[in-house]
Amino acid sequence: MRKHKDLSLASKGLKYKLKISFYLMSILPLLVCIYLVSNYILPQIGFKMDIVASILISIFIAVVGLYVIKEVFDRILSVTSEAKLIAAGDVSRMVDVSREDEVGDLGDSLNQLTQRIRSNMDELKSYSEKTTEINIEIQKRVFVLSNLLQISSLITQGSGLDSIIRLTIERVRLLANSDIAYILFKDENADTFSMNVYDGMNSDYLSKIKVIPQESVFDKLVKTYKPLILDEENLLPENLSAGFYEQFKLKNTLALPVTLKGKVIGIVGIGNNQVPFLYKKDDIELLDIFAKQVTIAVENDRLMHKVEKLEIKDALTGLYNQAFIRSSLKAEIKRAITYHRPCSFILVEVDNFQEFQCNFGALQTEAALKKVAYLIKESVTELDHVGRFGDHTFAIILPEKTKRQTKEISEEIRKKIEFAFGEEEDVKKRFTVSGAVTENPLDGVEPEQLINKAEELAGLAKKQGKNKILS
Repeated sequence: MRKHKDLSLASKGLKYKLKISFYLMSILPLLVCIYLVSNYILPQIGFKMDIVASILISIFIAVVGLYVIKEVFDRILSVTSEAKLIAAGDVSRMVDVSREDEVGDLGDSLNQLTQRIRSNMDELKSYSEKTTEINIEIQKRVFVLSNLLQISSLITQGSGLDSIIRLTIERVRLLANSDIAYILFKDENADTFSMNVYDGMNSDYLSKIKVIPQESVFDKLVKTYKPLILDEENLLPENLSAGFYEQFKLKNTLALPVTLKGKVIGIVGIGNNQVPFLYKKDDIELLDIFAKQVTIAVENDRLMHKVEKLEIKDALTGLYNQAFIRSSLKAEIKRAITYHRPCSFILVEVDNFQEFQCNFGALQTEAALKKVAYLIKESVTELDHVGRFGDHTFAIILPEKTKRQTKEISEEIRKKIEFAFGEEEDVKKRFTVSGAVTENPLDGVEPEQLINKAEELAGLAKKQGKNKILS
């Protein structure tokens, strides 16, 4: 086989083939000479067969030379065409390297280069996919972080618990392709959990849901504080999963406990109806962060309520707050009844407060309320208790004062306020007040009776034209 291969031109290099072609093509001039000899010289001598044979052999050799040259250039053109297609981006093509020569070596080198390009492109594609996954994960983390910062901001600003919980559930619903997000809170003095806030399309059916953990899928969650996972890999007994679907209309759910002081006070969850579906570890971790935010919000709300009960002064005006006024009125009425002494109560409301607030904003409104508080405080004695009873309502407890005496004091207060604000150039800034005076025991022997009567009379004073005190 080796000898046959060596004898074949296919096994030789281009240099060798071109040399052979050159030798073969050099015979053409020789043929011309033979032609001239055979046509002009030999006829005179006589016809000979060897001359004809020489001519035929020369023609055959010339044809073979031309074929060899054509084969060489055809292969070069073939490699060139393939190289152009590869350069254009079609790296799936391969150059034919069936013959071992310089063209074959070139084709083989080009194939190796193409293979490396394909390998590098596959590697780059793999890196691109990984980079895309990382970017998506980063975006998810940034999104969650921004939501957590927004929730934390509401908590630090002292926003109401309801608004914080609602925002949290709206953000939680965006996790894990969820259709529904919900939070249940434990009912006071009961073992049931009631739906507090929910979010999602057509989710109003969730509003009336009550859950008894011992009889539902949430039993293990409440007892062990572990997450509840219901998806294609985490299946529950048929009766429990059927009962859950009947209530929540969800095939998949992820729920975590909201704990406070070692007790489960709530359940926050998400869910959807995708099939198949599987919750990831990241989903559990992110939902756990939101559950902890809910815990912080609940604990902060409870602490604020405790602080409010302990505080006796209004932060804006420095007067007593409503809780203290109610407590003091109760104590003063009790003392008045014991010693058979009078005790009066004044309720003063700022007229056109909402209009003033809309026209001049929070800062000027606060300044005006402080001024009203100062004028009221300066109009009574140290034995009297002055407090801010509402946004634009003030209350005064006057021990040892009859209704007649109290009416005179209240009129003095009304006139002071009217005069003080009457000097304002802008008519819209001119404050007046309306109010009422009640006395124990004429108008009641309980704090609420005096307060309710005063509120009723104050409302009547506003209806009668404002800027007046009724008794």
